[in-house]
Amino acid sequence: MAIVIATPNPRGLLANIKRAIDEEKVKTWSYDKDGDLTHAPDQWANKAWLRPVIGQGTLMFGLLGRKSEGMTKLIYGIYHGRFVEMLLTHFDEEFTNALVTAQKEAGVDDFK
Repeated sequence: MAIVIATPNPRGLLANIKRAIDEEKVKTWSYDKDGDLTHAPDQWANKAWLRPVIGQGTLMFGLLGRKSEGMTKLIYGIYHGRFVEMLLTHFDEEFTNALVTAQKEAGVDDFK
């Protein structure tokens, strides 16, 4: 499962997402010291992480799972859907489209 966001400024979009989290404009996401994002509500916090990868004209997020648990369709569905919802709500003018893959992407995703 990967989220691929087409944007003319991938570094700027990522910085703006983190700034919005820091300023509590986006309250449902947090990020750790590695820069990986997790869904912040207690029910979903630290069930998985989205790891940003900056490309030419794209900002991609791969899904990282817990080492001790397998990934479920519910967790990856929540993480991908809620993240795209956050992008549309707060950053719609900073990207042209977002693509969510339906299957695990080799080299991008890391979960059982």
